[in-house]
Formats: sequence, C-alpha cells, structure tokens
Amino acid sequence: MTKTAQKKLDNLFYYLITSWNLEIKSDFVKKLDKCIDTIKLHPEIFPESSRKKGLYRLVITKHTTLFYRYTSKKIIIVTLFDTRQNPDKLIQDL
Repeated sequence: MTKTAQKKLDNLFYYLITSWNLEIKSDFVKKLDKCIDTIKLHPEIFPESSRKKGLYRLVITKHTTLFYRYTSKKIIIVTLFDTRQNPDKLIQDL
C-alpha cells in the first residue's frame, strides 16, 4: 500500500467512526477485505483505469473506489478515492 493510500484509508476510518459509528466502519472493513481477497485471486478481473495504463479500479462502495496495480508477485494499492470529489483530484494521487 502506498503512503497516499494508507493516509486516505486512515482518514476514511476516522470519518466513519466520528461521523457515523463503529458498526459502519466495521461494515466497510469487511467489504474492503472481501475486495482485497478477490484482487488476490483474480487481479485482472476489475477494469483497467482510463487514466493510466496498468492501473485498475475497484468500486468498494458507491462513494469509495480503490485503485491498484499488480505484478506476478505483489499487489500495490495506489489510492482510495471518494467519488463525490472532483475527478480531477484523482490525478494528483496517481
């Protein structure tokens, strides 16, 4: 996981706990874990991003999209993006 992705994930967890509750955060973590397990088994299954070649996107929830790259040896989570933001902000993270 990149530093950017870790920071965004930490901020998202903080938001979910402070603005919602621990149960909502737990639900999100379960969805995230399930998505990561799917990536581990079939990294090519999700669509390639139109923004950069070799970058894949996975919709975790309607508000959160995960972007990742993979090689034969590892998966790198590049960033998480809040889809309610201006899409141009995504370019900064990639």
